[in-house]
Amino acid sequence: MHINVTYNSFVALGDSFTEGMSDGLPDGSYRGWADLLAARLAARTEGFRYANLAVRGKLIRQIADEQVDTAASMDADLVTLVGGLNDTLRPKCDVDEVCALLEQSVQRLAPSCRQLVLMRSPIRRGPVATRFLPRMEQLFRSVDELAARHGAVVVDLYGAGVLGDPRMWADDRLHLNAEGHRRVAEAVWQALGHLPGHDWTEPLPAALPLGWATRRGADLRFTREHLVPWIGRRLTGRSSGDGLPPKRAELLPYEL
Repeated sequence: MHINVTYNSFVALGDSFTEGMSDGLPDGSYRGWADLLAARLAARTEGFRYANLAVRGKLIRQIADEQVDTAASMDADLVTLVGGLNDTLRPKCDVDEVCALLEQSVQRLAPSCRQLVLMRSPIRRGPVATRFLPRMEQLFRSVDELAARHGAVVVDLYGAGVLGDPRMWADDRLHLNAEGHRRVAEAVWQALGHLPGHDWTEPLPAALPLGWATRRGADLRFTREHLVPWIGRRLTGRSSGDGLPPKRAELLPYEL
């Protein structure tokens, strides 16, 4: 069903996924699905306002403590909340606690806006996802239950096979690339009841298999440039988002 709903304001909460990594712009900043969605909503509504409180690396407790009250106080029409996946990738993760913090956040946000949007996050196919899949699926079940209780919209990105395609992901294998973010923006757009711009679930064309040497070279670069620094941060208790401000801290008019 397609409905003609107008949103005058939009606040996005979360981690690197909502910040927009790794949909890079020429100036070195990131765009991402939330910016793309904001641009489409702004094209429909004069004076449209947008805030993006997301910061890369944030865990669900940090999102709950640092972003939720701020977002609720903005009284935005539309709020998106995506978090908890970073927690599931930690060696020691209490998924029940993650779900409880997500529930606490939803209880605070749902009454503060006209429409709350939650997501079942996309997962890149591979050995890492397989290892942590039971945790992720428990988190996604909680998302579904919370949405049903609080009238939130759920965007099922996890269930979309195309977003598991490695070609939708950046070299770090943790963040979507520009095409991945474009499809997420379309998925949210359609979940809000707007007419489709394109089929965001359409599979990519079949790809020729890469040779062993090419795969091995890519694995070595990934290990050197991304995996080793990521492990180093985990071992020292640091985060890629330490000291970084929210992407767009105030709910201000969004200029296309």
